[in-house]
Amino acid sequence: MTVKAPAEDAELAAYRARVRAWLAEHAPEDWAEKLPYADEAEVLEFYRAWARELHSAGLLVPQWPERFGGAGTGLAQQVVLQQEMSRAGAPRPRYLAISLGHAAATLMEHGSPEQQKLLDGILDGDVWCQGFSEPGAGSDLASLRTRAVREGDSYVVNGQKIWSSMGLYARWGLLLARTDPDAPKHRGISLFILDMRAPGVEVRPIRQATGAHEFAEVFLTDVRIPASMLVGKENDGWRLAQTTLATERYAQMVELHAGLEELLALLVRQARRLRAADGGPLVEDSEFRQRLAAFAGEVEVLGLINDRVLGDISAGRDPGARGSILKLYFSRLLQRLTAFGVRSNGLAAHVDPRRKNDLSYTSGDWMLDHIRSWTWTIAAGSNEIQRNIIGERVLGLPREPR
Repeated sequence: MTVKAPAEDAELAAYRARVRAWLAEHAPEDWAEKLPYADEAEVLEFYRAWARELHSAGLLVPQWPERFGGAGTGLAQQVVLQQEMSRAGAPRPRYLAISLGHAAATLMEHGSPEQQKLLDGILDGDVWCQGFSEPGAGSDLASLRTRAVREGDSYVVNGQKIWSSMGLYARWGLLLARTDPDAPKHRGISLFILDMRAPGVEVRPIRQATGAHEFAEVFLTDVRIPASMLVGKENDGWRLAQTTLATERYAQMVELHAGLEELLALLVRQARRLRAADGGPLVEDSEFRQRLAAFAGEVEVLGLINDRVLGDISAGRDPGARGSILKLYFSRLLQRLTAFGVRSNGLAAHVDPRRKNDLSYTSGDWMLDHIRSWTWTIAAGSNEIQRNIIGERVLGLPREPR
């Protein structure tokens, strides 16, 4: 099975050949076996070094505009790159995912020239995090209470953030704070670039069910942010934050879709040695085959939906509720497919391998992948919010009482 990709002409075929040849020579070996058990600092340094090597070959952010260090490649090249990364078993620099995706997209679209200089640091391995969710403002993000008050050339910020991915390692953060408490809740919010080393910033790791520390709490006490680090206009942060959320929801889906294809291929290989309830090879069990085929169809559909969403974005059109459908569809598919993998592998999937780190949502460790899949219930806008959007904008249901 292959990703539904745009038709491959000679130019695209040449691009594929170049990527394949480079990865054959440079993709690190044994990383998938070693990194899950390495110290987190070692993992971070590995990803940084790999990101620099990819960038030296023009394969880290080829979709970025040339003036920011990319090559301005299109969707077809992105799909090919992800396919070849999967084919080569090459790692994606996951600890830098927010830096290379969400943060970079925000800086490129809304940042000042001074702020856009931080893109050089991203290409050199700076980790970024998001300071969006709060203990009382997760699904309903617009209810956030962190305050930023202008004092001279700075804003003084007080509040608390939670579920900040990569917060423990971050050099910079994108921070949403309320700058006009009297405005309606979707207004009066501003977006800032937060120096995570500034006085008054305290980061506490959150240990997850998988044992990793991907998320963190961030406490902000009289933190001074220079006014030059306000992104866009004051009180316009909600609109700007949609860039970040949209990137999380759409652009990453190319990689996530490739990961689901990897999981399906892994399950087929495993089924050749696993046994069904009747003692025969699992791969020949009719019920298993039917369910596997159904999942393969769903993964294909996910790729088609994402193609249409990215096509809309490339053409400058708002994908509207289609983005909510994509996010909801992916999160549910990831949860069900990883659960199917756990059941198919039986007791072996329940053995705790004592891993220290999660490397992806589709690592092939079925139990860890399944536990981690539930973070997507909340990530990129909670599923409840997406269902509201679909109900109101697609099904024409009455708006939720506010």
